[in-house]
Amino acid sequence: MTPPDAPHNRWSDLDRPPLNGTALRRGLLRPDALWTSLEVVESTGSTNTDLAGQARGGAAVEGTVLVAEEQTAGRGRLERTWTAPPRSGLFFSVYLEPGDIPVERWGWVPLLAGVAAATGLAKSAGVDMSLKWPNDLLVAVQGEERKTGGILGEFAGDGIVVGLGINVSLRADELPAPTAGSLALAGAVSTDRETLLRAVLRSLEDWYGRWRAADGDAAASGLQAAYAAGCATLDRTVRAELPGGTSLVGEAVAIDGDGRLVLSTEDGLQQPVSAGDIVHLRGAAGGLT
Repeated sequence: MTPPDAPHNRWSDLDRPPLNGTALRRGLLRPDALWTSLEVVESTGSTNTDLAGQARGGAAVEGTVLVAEEQTAGRGRLERTWTAPPRSGLFFSVYLEPGDIPVERWGWVPLLAGVAAATGLAKSAGVDMSLKWPNDLLVAVQGEERKTGGILGEFAGDGIVVGLGINVSLRADELPAPTAGSLALAGAVSTDRETLLRAVLRSLEDWYGRWRAADGDAAASGLQAAYAAGCATLDRTVRAELPGGTSLVGEAVAIDGDGRLVLSTEDGLQQPVSAGDIVHLRGAAGGLT
């Protein structure tokens, strides 16, 4: 990891100023808060890889936050890469240890992060956000659904590392794919990354606290209902591309108690999907996504 070089970078791109780690720590690290440490680095391969390594080595405690101004080997689901220009987005990972929660409920943590990110960004950026199951953040750009963020969770040490990548100020000619978007292109009222990061982390702290207080019960904590309410995948015909090369087509009708997407297939069966790549076929504006 390369530490930030504030004197050099502060003026190198006035449209994309660097994050102020001291100010972020001042606002987020409190004696009664979830967040216990926050580090901002200039560049690294992947914040998830780095933080997972710290967790496995016993160097991370619950509430550790690692933020990078640039990721050179960012990872998404299914080992996809995630790249963006320096300081054009939020690229960070957090380490959580829900040790008193039954481990079979830990699968809700990445979904929880999606709800928290969508909630925090909607308030701070003034952009309507939605979720594509399992962990994509969507915005509308000129009436089309576009992916502006993704979430990746992985077990490490005694807990789970959750990484988030969010496109904030990417311009149209910087997008990695036609299906990608950014908060700026969606008409955000603010693209101040410190404001957005604080909002997401505070929202994540709130939702994580609710979930833990309910012993990881997604229904009792309100998490299951909140995810379903913000999920753009529900009530649409989708194709689930499953591990092993098979696929399943059906109407997405529910998010069950285990966080799985339930599909109603042509033969009338209710089929839960726990892992896979989802393609939206029809049912809402935006076409194929």
